[in-house]
Amino acid sequence: MGGNELKYIHEAFEANWVAPLGPNVNAFEQDLEQFLGGEVKVAALSAGTAALHLALIECGVGHGDEVICQSMTFSASANPIVYQGATPVFVDSEPDTWNICPVALREAIEDRIAKGKKPKAIVAVHLYGMPFNVEEVLGIAKEFDIPLIEDAAEALGSTYKGKACGTFGRFGVLSFNGNKIITTSGGGALVCHTQEDKDKAVFLSTQARDNAPHYQHSHIGYNYRMSNICAGIGRGQMEVLKDRVVARRAMHDFYKELFAGVQGVRVFSEPDEKYFANHWLSAIVIEPEEAGFTREELRLALLEENIESRPLWKPMHLQPIFADAPYYGGKVAEDLFDKGLCLPSGSNLTDEDRARIKATIMRLVTAKQR
Repeated sequence: MGGNELKYIHEAFEANWVAPLGPNVNAFEQDLEQFLGGEVKVAALSAGTAALHLALIECGVGHGDEVICQSMTFSASANPIVYQGATPVFVDSEPDTWNICPVALREAIEDRIAKGKKPKAIVAVHLYGMPFNVEEVLGIAKEFDIPLIEDAAEALGSTYKGKACGTFGRFGVLSFNGNKIITTSGGGALVCHTQEDKDKAVFLSTQARDNAPHYQHSHIGYNYRMSNICAGIGRGQMEVLKDRVVARRAMHDFYKELFAGVQGVRVFSEPDEKYFANHWLSAIVIEPEEAGFTREELRLALLEENIESRPLWKPMHLQPIFADAPYYGGKVAEDLFDKGLCLPSGSNLTDEDRARIKATIMRLVTAKQR
């Protein structure tokens, strides 16, 4: 917590604004709009998953449709596709950004069109806060006239060519879950480019009640609006967002320095100056033949010292629930999952924490690379 969250929560209680609307919701949306820049409109919602679900609805995705989705991601990027009765079509990653591969994306679109199923949308993810190749991916989306939905759940504070992630596509999705760079305990937001799109998202997220003196519904609605209490937490968090980005990037620099002389270990970093990552999570790839140890050996060594680390996301096309879904590309995502590890990256890690991490890692490296 940054310090002022309780102030906004107390204001909500004093004004008796507790429900999913109120001054904090409006102000939090305005704070996000100002931070993201441009002319975007933001709808604060109960979760990033809810935001993605509404984005798909607004893109017209329905039963029997197909939606292209980056395979290297968390399941929440794909699950809302199934909510709509559509089929996810998974696409491999590119090695530099670990995000959706433009070559495989084009192959997938052309093949689905040839099969008579033009995709209704593309879900591309800014994985671990690393921007995807926006220029190429957006260009392909425009070429084939397919709306692009940016899953920027992990990328608040990241930019591509100086422009905020989440503002490039037809819609952008943000998450404020407890593990994100800022949190509202649970929550998310849909980034829109028109007031009309935002108004529709708010309408759908508040049970789609028609404008009538009685309860009348002409559309299926959802209970997806953010509460005024959670939005109060968000307002306090926005005051420290830039500090959180600085802290996460400092952890990335810590690992860059730590592994600088270690054979067979690569720290996940920006490919060039176009990319600015918030480094929500710092991650590495270990080549066992060069390093002398595996991803799993390092994870277990850290675990012995009560230091949590975790394998990278298991690609969606390898998940049992999506075993029958189409997949395009090679084995980049699969290889990353086999060799990659997410390391402690919290904004509140201390020098003592970093010393423990360093000592544990270097013990293993020294033992294996003598």
